[in-house]
Amino acid sequence: HELPSQQLRKQRVLCGGHSLGGVITGFFAQWDFDGNHRTTADAGYNQCDGYFALDTTISTSLADLSGTTPDAALPDPGLGYAAVQAGLRTGLLTRTLSAPAVINAETMNFLGIAGVFAKIKPQQQSTLVQSLPTPNSNIDITSRVLFSKDLATFVLGKPSVKDFRLTNEAVLGALMDDNSQPVSILQSSVGFFNGGRIADKDFPLSSDALADPALGSLRGLFSNRPMAIPDEPNGPLYTWRNYDRVGAPDDPGYRNSDGQPYTTAGQEVTDIQELARSMGEQPLDFTEHYFPTKLITDIRQAGAPEVSHNVVHLDGITANPTITLLAGDGILAGDGSVAPELHAIIAPGYQHLDVLTAAPKQNDGRPEIISTNLAAFVRQLDLR
Repeated sequence: HELPSQQLRKQRVLCGGHSLGGVITGFFAQWDFDGNHRTTADAGYNQCDGYFALDTTISTSLADLSGTTPDAALPDPGLGYAAVQAGLRTGLLTRTLSAPAVINAETMNFLGIAGVFAKIKPQQQSTLVQSLPTPNSNIDITSRVLFSKDLATFVLGKPSVKDFRLTNEAVLGALMDDNSQPVSILQSSVGFFNGGRIADKDFPLSSDALADPALGSLRGLFSNRPMAIPDEPNGPLYTWRNYDRVGAPDDPGYRNSDGQPYTTAGQEVTDIQELARSMGEQPLDFTEHYFPTKLITDIRQAGAPEVSHNVVHLDGITANPTITLLAGDGILAGDGSVAPELHAIIAPGYQHLDVLTAAPKQNDGRPEIISTNLAAFVRQLDLR
């Protein structure tokens, strides 16, 4: 509707996305839009000049995103397409993905509000958590997961995030940075805490536990970056050291219990003020407040006739050039195993969200690698 000329779309439109967006693009490429399988002008791949994948792959499988979606909360594909759709309509099956710990509608809205606070008054001591309505089980559980040093702290709820003095930037960093936020799909690399004593964060799992090969199935859900947390309740005002100040002469150089630095300049890539703007700027949300279950159930039931009769242009994914751009510490490249056939460009030190938010100038003085290569890809298509 926005670009009614199919010829223009074929010559000037790139199709792609981030995370689950790569799988959606894969289905789009193979989709038949007019119901006549013999015609191809309407086929998805003929609406695009090329494809781009941001920490994902252009495919019709959730395999590359394994562990990032709560499969246990979804209905078994064996139920049948009609039964699942009926369950979604009647409410017998949940219509939106929600988990009390970290991912739910209230928490996702809270992230946006935290972005606004960090953008408007970054250095002011935060009152955001204290001003939330109570009791609120979702926010309470989420804050415990994100701000508990260990299991005992999580169970007892003491000390809680309300017992620490944090600037608005530090609150946003605690919610989103890869040294504090354990869930891989919500991680960015925006710097580190500053201004007070720091301790290892061993909840919900320690870095050593996540490095255990026996827990390899959790790598998609959690990263193995060393977690850290403020350790002086009712003490100093904790501020936030931005990505480009990590490793500066005044950096305290916080180290974990093994004597290793929690982070280095090469692992920090996103400006916290840019992240704050992205999180809080209207009109669109940055993280989905209400993620529709139907999106995942349809992908999981792609073999059902109700879906598969539209997925007919099976060469659609390979019909156009593709660029695959992966986060070096993200959900696909984080374990070091990337399929050679992807010919992926890997951004060192990046987390899952950094491929969207990384600063134009990086700590090594070079231009940002994702946008630079994506722009070059577009230029190559123009020159064909």
